[in-house]
Amino acid sequence: MSDHAAVDHAAVHRGRTAFVLTASDRADAGTREDTSGAGVAERLEALGFAVERQVVADDRATIETALRAAAERHALVVTTGGTGLTPRDVTPQATLAVLDYEVPGLAEAIRAEGRRSTPFAALSRAVAGVRGRSLIVNLPGSPKGALESIEAIVPVLDHALETLAGPFDHATGDAPADSIENQHAFGRDIPAESEEAR
Repeated sequence: MSDHAAVDHAAVHRGRTAFVLTASDRADAGTREDTSGAGVAERLEALGFAVERQVVADDRATIETALRAAAERHALVVTTGGTGLTPRDVTPQATLAVLDYEVPGLAEAIRAEGRRSTPFAALSRAVAGVRGRSLIVNLPGSPKGALESIEAIVPVLDHALETLAGPFDHATGDAPADSIENQHAFGRDIPAESEEAR
């Protein structure tokens, strides 16, 4: 089941696109409204993303297929649902199967924010990472938790996507995540030896 909203062509032209994948047996069957996916999509649109949505069942192979396809088309891929402890909560497993590498700090930030509202956030198995040049982030399935989780990563989201967009030439210091200028801009202390090595 897909929900293709009106496309923000300016956002697409800028490469600022996102995909929201909801993993939910009930939403896929049409017995529950996908309020989590809708809320996350609305928030991302407010941040300037052109958003595409899809709802799938809690099936690992189906989720993996959807994530692979989404990462081919979108800079940001966000999932909602399936991050808990039940046998049907398979979103983290599916996500790990398609990632090139993890970005654990994002998942840590999401859990830390969630614990401000409920201790049960510590039970979330959500993961985040990179496939190609796309950032994939798992969010919880509850509408409130999903929105709180997006807000937890908003401060670093643009920087993460800019870093993934490249260039990746670490030898010349052009990689945004590694540049001295970038570290100053984000308030990091630069060790004296780093300045001497320049």
